[in-house]
Amino acid sequence: MATDEPEAPAAQRAAARDRGDTPDRNLPVAAVVVETPLAHLDRVFEYTVPEEMTADAVAGARVRVRFAGRDLEGFVIERRAQPQHEGRLAPLRRVVSPEPVLTPEVRTLARAVADRYAGTLSDVLRLAVPKRHATAERNLSLQPPPPAAPDPAETAEPVDTTTTFPPAPEPGPWAAYPAGPAWLRRVADGGSPRAAWSALPTRRRDDDWPRAFAVAAATALAGGRGALLVVPDHRDVVRLDRELTEVLGAGRHVRLTADQGPQARYTAWLKVLRGHVRVVIGTRAAAFAPVHDLGLVAWWDDGDDLLAEPRAPYHQTGVVLSLRADQCGAALLSGGFVRSLRTQVEVEAGRLVAVSAEPVVVRAAAPVVTVAGEGLDEERDGPAARAHLPSRAWRVAKDALVDGPVLVQVPRRGYLPSLSCAECRSAVRCARCAGPMALGSSGAPPACRWCGTAVATNDFECTHCGARRLRSAVTGARRTAEEIGRAFPGVPVIASGSGEVLAQVGPEPAIVIATPGAEPVADGGYTAVLLLDAWASLDLPVLDAPLESLRRWAAAAALARPGRAVVLSGVPEVVALRAVEALVRWDPAWLAERELAERRELDLPPAARFVQLTGPRRALDDALVHLDLPAGASVLGPMPVSTSRPGQAAQAAPAGQVSHVRHESHGDRRADTGPDWHVFVRIDSRRTLELTSALSSLRAFRSARKDADVVTVRVDPHESW
Repeated sequence: MATDEPEAPAAQRAAARDRGDTPDRNLPVAAVVVETPLAHLDRVFEYTVPEEMTADAVAGARVRVRFAGRDLEGFVIERRAQPQHEGRLAPLRRVVSPEPVLTPEVRTLARAVADRYAGTLSDVLRLAVPKRHATAERNLSLQPPPPAAPDPAETAEPVDTTTTFPPAPEPGPWAAYPAGPAWLRRVADGGSPRAAWSALPTRRRDDDWPRAFAVAAATALAGGRGALLVVPDHRDVVRLDRELTEVLGAGRHVRLTADQGPQARYTAWLKVLRGHVRVVIGTRAAAFAPVHDLGLVAWWDDGDDLLAEPRAPYHQTGVVLSLRADQCGAALLSGGFVRSLRTQVEVEAGRLVAVSAEPVVVRAAAPVVTVAGEGLDEERDGPAARAHLPSRAWRVAKDALVDGPVLVQVPRRGYLPSLSCAECRSAVRCARCAGPMALGSSGAPPACRWCGTAVATNDFECTHCGARRLRSAVTGARRTAEEIGRAFPGVPVIASGSGEVLAQVGPEPAIVIATPGAEPVADGGYTAVLLLDAWASLDLPVLDAPLESLRRWAAAAALARPGRAVVLSGVPEVVALRAVEALVRWDPAWLAERELAERRELDLPPAARFVQLTGPRRALDDALVHLDLPAGASVLGPMPVSTSRPGQAAQAAPAGQVSHVRHESHGDRRADTGPDWHVFVRIDSRRTLELTSALSSLRAFRSARKDADVVTVRVDPHESW
């Protein structure tokens, strides 16, 4: 995108040239990556460098070029003495900034990510390098500030004022893990140990996971190397920022998050690029930060979907950081309360070493988890039944409120997000578009969540049994807060979820209602944790439902004070559930082992690599004809997408035929050939790059042919897990 920002001053241009590759006047050709989304243009283009730009067009600089009749931005990859293109070359239009923003390390990583996910280099660079902010470039000093020497009066040891790195800290939280101190020593010595860390659920700040991450980063910094720490959301960044400031001191790290303004984010990014700091924390975009001498990459909670990029090429942060660790020989740390299947594959293959506490230590730190009944006897349960709380959970909460807050995790947001027939329990669907019916608030009529059509309660008639009464199939967070407020009169009720996510609550008695991932941290920990409607998490329509349920429950349970009760309610009684057993025993690694063993038997991901192609049926058929699949790959589909857009009801069609899906909207009937079909391609995970190379060729072919229908490619789609 074109910008009208002023050029950098002469001093900045000179310093930028010193930091980058010094151009030679005998290298008059610039190889440029142009920012274009077209897959068939995913390559380097050559331009001549005008005499007045030869000093500024350094490798890594952002430039503007003429491309297909438009002015587009791009990055100089290298300067060449002779062009590789035989025709006449166009000149560079302008050097936007001589700052070498695209470092060789980041460029290599971006190319590896694009190849791994069948994407384009331009797509990855758009996410990896933030847009330029001229004011930030001018205001930030070009050279790192000199290190502050410690006061000799504060220490009896001789002070070495030439070092720029603080001393290595004590192991701190890592002392609770037999392999922890040894792993830290290898990091400090410049090694590249790779670990899968199963964190203990502790509520003491000096033993919590943010402090452990901070100690690991300080250890890498003490060895003269940088550290890159990635967490799922901004609340985790705040916690980690506080611990790093305490361990490293102020000014030794920066934050990179999406909620920063353009100037603040670019300033932080420039501090890393210019070597002011070597420790970076942030959300998924921080994975590409240009850290100098990177010695440690770490991320928290690999199973969190916030670590999956929702924009092309749809990469996963853990995979990106693993590629980066391989590329620069850095140590690697994947931490969490629950081990993802992706991490379990690496552990069983020997590429990651499990770092966990002894069983006796785990038992002492883990909360006391009990499974409550359904509470069907309303005379016995009293007000708890009306708040869909089993009597045991109600008593635990009542006792715990004496000395602190109680956390109640509700799996769904809203009021009553799902309704069913009171007689046959069939889900209530909209008569117009077949969408799910929900209740938005107390006293409101049931309405469709897709098209908004409302139905009077007295007009309802079940299409299966003819009954005329409704019941709630799932209770949302707002309705739960309303009911629990009546069950515990006089106790403050605090909600944290969609619209307002709280970072922290005080130690005073209160009921905190939160959806998964929105649980605030309580000062001193919660005195009890109630996990409601367990069946709603276990019924998630994904392969990872058991592990995802355990991940949600463990994240909430870990917020309880040591030894306090955690009550899990709403567990189906028809079968034995391994996820519930893993929570009660606090043994997530056991569940990951069992789940992975079953996936291998069934040849499901991550034992096999899945790729999803989504688009109109005609486009998918054409793509499969031109896709040069590697040997051993199999195709599943085409099939209608189960999560159709509101108002659509796709019907399966025989292979090779095109189905024109029709739907009715406000009386207007029209044909829709939108992206409502998909296919899955399965191949051995060891042959991932062969498949993604074939898919990249397919995308380039369709792009060059200017096909109007778009076929989206997703490697490791969430639907296949």
